[in-house]
Amino acid sequence: MKRPAFARAALLAISLPAAAATDDGLSLVPADAASVGVIHVADLRTSPLAARIFSDTDKLTVDGDAAHFLAEAKLNPKEDVDTVVAAGSPKGAGGSAGWGLVVFEGRFDAAALSTAIGGRGGVKKSTPAGDYWLLPDKIPTTSSNHEPGVIAFASSRLVIAGNESSVVAALARRSAGGTAFRSGAGLGRHLSRIDSGASAWALVDVSRLPVGERLKTAHASGTIEGKTVDVTAHADHADAAMALVSSMKNVSLLVFQATAKGDALKLSATGVVSDDETAGLMEDALRGVLAAWRLAAQDKSPETVSVLRKFTVSRDKTTVSIAGTLPGPAIRAMVDKKHAQAD
Repeated sequence: MKRPAFARAALLAISLPAAAATDDGLSLVPADAASVGVIHVADLRTSPLAARIFSDTDKLTVDGDAAHFLAEAKLNPKEDVDTVVAAGSPKGAGGSAGWGLVVFEGRFDAAALSTAIGGRGGVKKSTPAGDYWLLPDKIPTTSSNHEPGVIAFASSRLVIAGNESSVVAALARRSAGGTAFRSGAGLGRHLSRIDSGASAWALVDVSRLPVGERLKTAHASGTIEGKTVDVTAHADHADAAMALVSSMKNVSLLVFQATAKGDALKLSATGVVSDDETAGLMEDALRGVLAAWRLAAQDKSPETVSVLRKFTVSRDKTTVSIAGTLPGPAIRAMVDKKHAQAD
């Protein structure tokens, strides 16, 4: 009989040899992760951006049940969380299940958190590598499949959340001393591409993402300088945006980085390709997209043009990068606009 994924992970914990448990979030990322990202909350906490970034967290203190939960759990997210590590993989061919994992490093009162979760309908379960809680239905989760969302208060320094099988497996990896991600397993072999001072970063294995036919039409929406942007690009390769989207099928890896610089945010994105010709095509497409954005912004948001002009495109034989800095006033305008729309 085929065992459930979380049962297989629990059996793995029994078979693993004893080792010193780790509270390093990256060391819990498995080699088969299709994406991994890190936010160094502690770095952002000391930036002038912090008040804006954590403003949504402050609202929890006036939300009745949320405020009670935080008080019972003795948790202050913007002070107690230092680092967030997120990893996952989409549902694969042949029916393999997708999974998602989020690890929080910081300072936590595991007993108080457990009491707060249990008092709201959480169900405690145990594995040889540690306990975890099935989250009650009223708490929304981002489980990547039909498994229930769970959370484990692994130690006073570590909290692990995600779908059940990924959390059970993470507990087993922690008990065994962690994975070889930092030493080059899976996406870990690309860690050298990350700047040591980055406040946040992400690595994405594009070849593992469910793209392909969807590249024939691209849709994107969001805000620039507080202005709503909604674009649909169809399969006309003369169009700059579609040319960029089309070239993405030749990209094997994407690297995103953000670094807080005072009240500004330095951003960069790099695509790794197989040859110089593809790199050239992507460079041209990126320059075309930037030019199109500047043209579109001239009438509706003239101040955005100067911001976009500071973004540059560069390449070598196997990589194409776009980088620039969002100044503090631009970030504040974007956040204020978002909050105004939410209110």
